[in-house]
Amino acid sequence: MAETTTQTQKSGGDVESFAALFEQTLPTQQFNEGDIVTGQVIHVGKEYVIVDIGFKSEGQIPLEEFVATDGAVHVNAGDDVEVLLESRENDDGLIVLSKEKADKLKVWDEISAACEADELIEGTITQRVKGGLSVTIRGGVKAFLPGSQVDLRPVRNLDSFISQTFKFKVIKFNKKRGNIVLSRRVLLEKERAELKEKTLEKLKEDQIVEGVVKNLTEYGAFIDLGGIDGLLHITDMSWGRVNHPSELFAVGDKVRVKVLKYNPETERVSLGLKQITEDPWLAAAERYPYGAHVSGKVVSIKDYGAFVELEEGIEGLIHVSEMSWTRRIKHPSKVLAIGDQVEAVVLDVDAKNNRISLGMKQLEPNPYETLHEKYPLGTVVSGKVRNIADFGIFVEIEEGIDGLVHISDLSWTQRIKHPSELYQKGDEVEAVVLNIDMDGEKPKISLGIKQLIPDPWDRIPYDYPVGKSVEVNVLKVLDFGAFVELEKGVEGLIHVSELADERIEDPRSVIKPGDSVTAEIITVDPTERKIALSLKAATRREELADVQGFAPGGDRATLGDVLKSKLGDLKLPSADADDE
Repeated sequence: MAETTTQTQKSGGDVESFAALFEQTLPTQQFNEGDIVTGQVIHVGKEYVIVDIGFKSEGQIPLEEFVATDGAVHVNAGDDVEVLLESRENDDGLIVLSKEKADKLKVWDEISAACEADELIEGTITQRVKGGLSVTIRGGVKAFLPGSQVDLRPVRNLDSFISQTFKFKVIKFNKKRGNIVLSRRVLLEKERAELKEKTLEKLKEDQIVEGVVKNLTEYGAFIDLGGIDGLLHITDMSWGRVNHPSELFAVGDKVRVKVLKYNPETERVSLGLKQITEDPWLAAAERYPYGAHVSGKVVSIKDYGAFVELEEGIEGLIHVSEMSWTRRIKHPSKVLAIGDQVEAVVLDVDAKNNRISLGMKQLEPNPYETLHEKYPLGTVVSGKVRNIADFGIFVEIEEGIDGLVHISDLSWTQRIKHPSELYQKGDEVEAVVLNIDMDGEKPKISLGIKQLIPDPWDRIPYDYPVGKSVEVNVLKVLDFGAFVELEKGVEGLIHVSELADERIEDPRSVIKPGDSVTAEIITVDPTERKIALSLKAATRREELADVQGFAPGGDRATLGDVLKSKLGDLKLPSADADDE
């Protein structure tokens, strides 16, 4: 046992002596801290990788620094690796190495060299940051792409560039601060300038070119022709109506257009799309003659009518007044909607101004043409008061057909200042057809309400002769006199001068509305339809009657009776007396 121990100690001593002798024979490496050196992997553990760089002691590097992007560890014993010498010895007596830092330093050196050589660097945009985007370039190094350097024009949605890979130009590089600023716009401007030069060399007016829709506005679309933009105005997009360019195009669409104008000095290009095809309006008058029945799709609705597409580039207008003979259409949307298929009749074609007038009501019989037959003069009709104006009332005798009762045809006898004194909207009334005028676009139907009864003025002069005393009701009192009612609808005037024998300053001191008085008729004018009465004349008659007394039997005495009575009371001399 002792012998074995002695042999072991002797063997251990020989190993230590051999190691010391081997260490003395190794060449001394002249590496400084911060240098990138090449070492050999001598062991791969669960947590660390042991690397020999030729020093008396090895260095250990965390295994995670060897993990690739796919999550696997790609390192084996015997592999040569480049590492950074961070420190010659730590507390455990090992040198401090880093593969990750070595990789980053190598990338920075490569980037620096690329910048000096004015080379482009490829990277992937990974996320949005303040003021721009973050780009991952070689070795996972992060660089900054300002928002102003993303594209030729300002980009509203920077998120749309995330995960995309592009080539960039380094416009700012600071290795010490770890700051790298990139630009994509510089490359695009260079490419665009080269493309523009080639495009301008062959650009000519009337040439058909292909481009890409770059931007849309309310007035048109900007088309990228290859380094230079041309404007396709909304009026040059279609022979028909275009409300907004977005109806025809979207950004990124490819389109063939015609060069209408090109100014080499200002480099302004005007484009046209409709000019590629023949103007459909040239033969519109032949294809759409007056009276022709057509069909089409409603493409636009305005307050005044609806536009109907008859064919590509040809639209006609159905005015709201041409949609129905009788219906009162406040807005075309009450009848039609965009997309509706409709039939119509051609009313007029103005090819010079690209206009076609259409009508829908012409597809149906005109109800106005039979009005004379349906409503001969003198016909009594009934309907609702649809509207009231200062000059009369409109009565709807059937849907969409009105007749006018003029204010002068409301009453034979009443003085009407406004029709609303007698009628309200919605009232059911009867009237007589007086006239139908078909000269205008719509017929004018004259109605009368007073004509429903005979004209009372045909009998008034006989019923109310001059000198007749009548009981009247006071309707209203004005400064010049009082209006009274003799019978319903028959009015007369008692002038202020006819109220009393004495002078009356204010008629209201003598008479008031609602009073019932006896007045004498002093004038009847059938032409002017006026009756004048006198209160004082009636008063005189009554006073005279009182003085004269009443006839036997309760009858009022006549003037002859009074005279006889008075003469009888006088003692006249007899004939005998005269003889005496």
